[in-house]
Amino acid sequence: MSLEQFRLDGKVAVVTGGARGIGYAIASLAASAGADIAIVDVLDQGAASAEEIAAESGRKTGFYKADLRDPEAAGAVADDVERDFGRVAVLFNCIGINPNTGVLEIPPQEWQDVINVNVNAQFFVAQAFARKMAAQGGGSIVAIGSDSGFIVDKPQPQAHYNTSKAAVHQMVKSMAVELAPHKIRVNAVAPGYVLTEMTKRGLSNTEWVKLWEEMTPMKRFAEPSEIANVMLFLASDAASYMTGSIVLVDGGYTCW
Repeated sequence: MSLEQFRLDGKVAVVTGGARGIGYAIASLAASAGADIAIVDVLDQGAASAEEIAAESGRKTGFYKADLRDPEAAGAVADDVERDFGRVAVLFNCIGINPNTGVLEIPPQEWQDVINVNVNAQFFVAQAFARKMAAQGGGSIVAIGSDSGFIVDKPQPQAHYNTSKAAVHQMVKSMAVELAPHKIRVNAVAPGYVLTEMTKRGLSNTEWVKLWEEMTPMKRFAEPSEIANVMLFLASDAASYMTGSIVLVDGGYTCW
């Protein structure tokens, strides 16, 4: 096996949620592996992130602001990226939110917001780009799941988040089966605790942090780059026989 199989030279990669966190980490890594990068995010910060990646890597980058909860917006951004970049070979789906609200207090709108972002938006944009990939000979989709799709994390309350991530895992498996005849692979990474903006919110709670560290055999949290490394592998030709896989990257957290 050649190490070139781990690269994305000459390919176009779309990164949803690429403005910051894990999304930014995989956008930067994919660019360093030879891909041109289109960041799709609802945050204006995505424009600066795209410029930073272009300056560091020398690759073509672009930013598209879109609310992917809207299927028409997802379809439109797929058209726009194809127009500007050409054929899209890889989609990294990194969007997600996680408000920590107890199950007895979750208001209906908050429940719907979590499902709309974490499940519906991921599906709509994956569907839009999968249609492009199917017409152009194949591709690879890598989603962000979570260890929370396998277990109920504690002590933080997040029934809606846990539900959404379990749904993402099953969505990935279902899409993998249906899209395999189109030569589209679909996989997901399921991180444990990662030092992103979303997780840092909980780091102010010393009781939570103590328990999270105690329950992680490696006794530390992941850097976004450590999740990006696995995502790049799944997107690359080095993972050519992997589809429908949910790869845990959690420092051993779910081993207990």
